[in-house]
Amino acid sequence: MRYSIEGGTLPAVIIQLDPGETILSESGGRTWSRGPIVTEAKAEGGVGKSLGRLFTGESLFMSRYTAQGPAEIAFSSSFPGSIVARALQPGESVICQKSSFLCATAGVELAVHFQKKLGAGLAGGEGFIMQRVTGPGMVFLEVDGHCQEYDLAPGEPLICDTGVLAIMDATCQMDVQMVKGVKNVLFGGEGIFDTVITGPGKVHLQTMTIAKLAKLMIPFLPFKK
Repeated sequence: MRYSIEGGTLPAVIIQLDPGETILSESGGRTWSRGPIVTEAKAEGGVGKSLGRLFTGESLFMSRYTAQGPAEIAFSSSFPGSIVARALQPGESVICQKSSFLCATAGVELAVHFQKKLGAGLAGGEGFIMQRVTGPGMVFLEVDGHCQEYDLAPGEPLICDTGVLAIMDATCQMDVQMVKGVKNVLFGGEGIFDTVITGPGKVHLQTMTIAKLAKLMIPFLPFKK
């Protein structure tokens, strides 16, 4: 399998498939294709994992695209941003925001991930429910806005606004902390809580979320009385 990510801030991953190779995506995730490809809708992982995907904003069924000869298939991001490609080893997992899964090679498992800490679920913009993607295989994830990557050392913290975390290795820990100082809370403009990710592991941050964009647009929307 060969791939390229094209399109700048409106990206698509274009994948070249050899005969017999299979790509998985959420139902109807394909943007375009060329060549002989058979499409099959399937509840990957059984009923339990299929229902879990509903909690993460994905569809109950997934689409399997299998090449019957040399073929090309493309999947595009649903929001201006970036596409991250990760090669996962057997049993290796990443935790990511809901609805970030774009597509993956056969063998990759997609499941629901619940935040263990109550505070992180209540106050963090990431919410209680995230996605867990487990290898082996290649996975493509969409990130809102520009994607900034960090490799955290064991015990090294990274502090960011809530909702900015897009992807982290399963070896990382996520929590929230309250912004210190009454004046900072009331007049700082940064919100009440920060998200804290602690290493070891790789972290991907996003610069513009859909929620943040919607909030910025509210003053400019015409409301009828």
